[in-house]
Amino acid sequence: MKANMLEIVEDRYYKVNQATEIRQLFYQTDQQLLSVLTDKDSSDSAMTAELVKANHEGIQTRIVNLEQELNRQKSKLLLKEVEQAYESYAQMQNSFIGLMSNGDMDSLEALYRSERENRNALLNKLAEFKEYQESLMAESLNGANDTYSQLVSTLVAAVAIAIVLIVGVTVWVIRSTGRTISLITKGIKDIDYQDLSSISRLNVESNDEIGNIAKAFNSMADSLENYYVKEQRYSAEISEQNWIQSQSAALVSIYSQHVTIANLADDFISRLAPAAGADLGVIYVKDDNGSKPVFKKQAAYADGADDAGRDFFYEGEGLAGQTVRDKKTIFLEDVPEDYKVLSTGLGDVRPKSIMMAPVMLKDEVVAVLELASLRPFTEAQIKLLEKVIETLGIAITNISGRMEIERLLAESQAQTEELQAQAEELQSQSEELQAQSEEMQSQSEELRMINEQLEERSRDAEMKSEELQAAKEELEEKAKQLGLSSKYKSEFLANMSHELRTPLNSILLLSEMLAEDPDQILTEEQKEFSKVIHTSGQDLLALINDILDLSKVEVGKLEISFEEVNMGEMSQRLKQHFTQVARHKNLEFTVTSEEVPSVFNTDEQRLQQIVKNLLSNAFKFTEEGSVAVTFEKASKGDFFGLPLSSYTNDWLKITVLDTGIGIPSEKQELIFEAFQQADGATMRKYGGTGLGLSISKEFAQLLGGICKVESEEGKGSRFTLVIPNLPNGMPEIEAGSLAFEEAAVTVDPVTQVSEATEAQDAKEDTEAEHQQTGTELKDKTVIVVDDDHRNIYALKNALKKEGMNVLTAENGMQCLDLIMGTEQIDIVLMDIMMPLMDGYETMKRLRGLDRHQDVPIIALTAKAMKGDREKCMEAGATDYISKPLKLDQLLSVMRVWLS
Repeated sequence: MKANMLEIVEDRYYKVNQATEIRQLFYQTDQQLLSVLTDKDSSDSAMTAELVKANHEGIQTRIVNLEQELNRQKSKLLLKEVEQAYESYAQMQNSFIGLMSNGDMDSLEALYRSERENRNALLNKLAEFKEYQESLMAESLNGANDTYSQLVSTLVAAVAIAIVLIVGVTVWVIRSTGRTISLITKGIKDIDYQDLSSISRLNVESNDEIGNIAKAFNSMADSLENYYVKEQRYSAEISEQNWIQSQSAALVSIYSQHVTIANLADDFISRLAPAAGADLGVIYVKDDNGSKPVFKKQAAYADGADDAGRDFFYEGEGLAGQTVRDKKTIFLEDVPEDYKVLSTGLGDVRPKSIMMAPVMLKDEVVAVLELASLRPFTEAQIKLLEKVIETLGIAITNISGRMEIERLLAESQAQTEELQAQAEELQSQSEELQAQSEEMQSQSEELRMINEQLEERSRDAEMKSEELQAAKEELEEKAKQLGLSSKYKSEFLANMSHELRTPLNSILLLSEMLAEDPDQILTEEQKEFSKVIHTSGQDLLALINDILDLSKVEVGKLEISFEEVNMGEMSQRLKQHFTQVARHKNLEFTVTSEEVPSVFNTDEQRLQQIVKNLLSNAFKFTEEGSVAVTFEKASKGDFFGLPLSSYTNDWLKITVLDTGIGIPSEKQELIFEAFQQADGATMRKYGGTGLGLSISKEFAQLLGGICKVESEEGKGSRFTLVIPNLPNGMPEIEAGSLAFEEAAVTVDPVTQVSEATEAQDAKEDTEAEHQQTGTELKDKTVIVVDDDHRNIYALKNALKKEGMNVLTAENGMQCLDLIMGTEQIDIVLMDIMMPLMDGYETMKRLRGLDRHQDVPIIALTAKAMKGDREKCMEAGATDYISKPLKLDQLLSVMRVWLS
């Protein structure tokens, strides 16, 4: 029986304890990996690798110990399954550490999720092994009890037989042994089988068989008492561990229920204090917003009317502050008599024990818990507190991050509203300039008529020659004023483009970063908000481009580039682009080509823009029915009377037909005017700026053709575009027959948005082969030079996410000082328009320095005028990008110059 009991207490308990320790080490490793996934940027890879390695060695050691101790076949099989499952998990954690050491943080979460099924299987096998060992323990215990019952029965029978034999042999034996037998019988009857902690002993000093029985009984009593004590201690430990696990799980579950630190702190302290046996509790949370970190009181449990505890304290101030400095828990058991903070309905009372514990996150104290109790804290309560505060720091940090993101989102929305107001002001000013331009054109026409009259009169009379000369000089002065007005208008639009694109650049960058959400900390609603902000910014950028394109057409300086256009590919692109739009509005959409040449010579970009504007207009004003576009060869009647009708007979006719609301006949000419629609109600209902058709009409004229409309109100509209095939470009014809004679040879100094975008897209194609996995930017040092703090903020956050070291300067002087004082600089992002010293002068001086003169410099500007790229290159720039920036494009260019 002793051997059986020894097996229960030592052997079975040892095996169960080893399995529990394996599971605990596994939980620690898994929790460390999860913390790395939660906070990738500030995780310490060396410390994580060391902890994972130590836990791995501990698990392997315990598995080897169990293999040596197991003697049952089923136990060995279960342990083998556990070992196999852990080998797969160990391979995952080794790969995890390797990726983290290499800086590939984006692949960690996918690697961890791939091992989730094996992780669950490992936990199940550990639980099964533990349950099997506990069942063997129960079997051994039942066997011991049976043995004990048999021993008692045998002992009673032996005593009875002995009494009978003794009575039968001699009477004197009966008299001499009667008292001893009575003592033995009484000792057996006095055994309390419900409580074996104390069993009375038989005091028999004889050396005969009865004495041996008494000694055996006393030895059995010792064994039973030892076994009972160990069984009670083991049960208490198991109960304590289960209580700690259940309480900590209940507390951890509230983390995801709150979005503010105040609510989390209040709910947490109200649950923790009763669970930990505390009668008073306070939680302080670290605030870094001031010049010096301070711990402010966030919530309290059983706080009295006198508001017990401080409202805040600094590191090192008092015992609570010393807890922060030492990063250790402080216990107070000997509380002074006059220390009274606990209040009841009957009065105040002094606590018996006070505990102050720091809440840590990566070796940094983020909060402090202080608990007071009328009773000393038990070991279980202390263990519960230590286990809970391990994860409280992560929860506080996550909620702080979410609150900061919400604040940034509110700021971004405010900036968007400000930008919309500026756009409306720009539109109003553009309308005023348009009116002034028309007035100047009218004055120019009047002057031309006066000049003609003066020329006719000069042939009749030389007496009026002086008046004619004066009128001519006046005409030239008016022409100069008209040219100057056009120049001012162009400069105004270019400057306003810069002022609008500068804040728009930061809005697009920040909203794109929020929408991507690499850390997965935003809700789906917040991601949708970010996408809406980004889409609105793109729409505003398109509006700015439309206004600039229209102004360039008006002054006759929009560049036209004639080239071969594959009509089959163009019709296929239109079908792909608008099929989803038609499907969304439940409209029928068809694209038809009838006897159209496979190759047509015109400006593909302008032609495509015209057709897209017409189709977008058709889909906007069509609620039901169909939209159709037809490509066909134009008949002579379609282009009769046009300026190039006698130059070529090869013309293309494109028809866009819809079943929409239609256009009244008196409004059909008005819709081709800038910022005009059929009426105000149409604009309010369907939206839009009224620029699309105006631009389409002007572009059609630049291509040598015409854009016209046929419509009946309530039945739909038919827009027709007719353009010539010009293999040799725009022909030289009589002056005045085309309004765009110089369009193909000049470029207006207004921001070339669409052209710059195409150039950058082409560059991206050539640079694609240089793009690697993103390691070219990691640990590189970049200087961002910009006078706009919003652009600096957006670029700084975006580049830090790529692992770069970011330095900033607000003008050229600061940039030069920073470069001279920095040892290692890998690349410079240089804004052009800055105070004190602009980007051109800064780049020239940088190239003249003794150090860092070969560092790559990428010029960034929102005023992309003609010649700016060449001017930047001459000043020393390595590459050139116009604002608003596309983050992927900027990173691609940087990788090319850093690879």
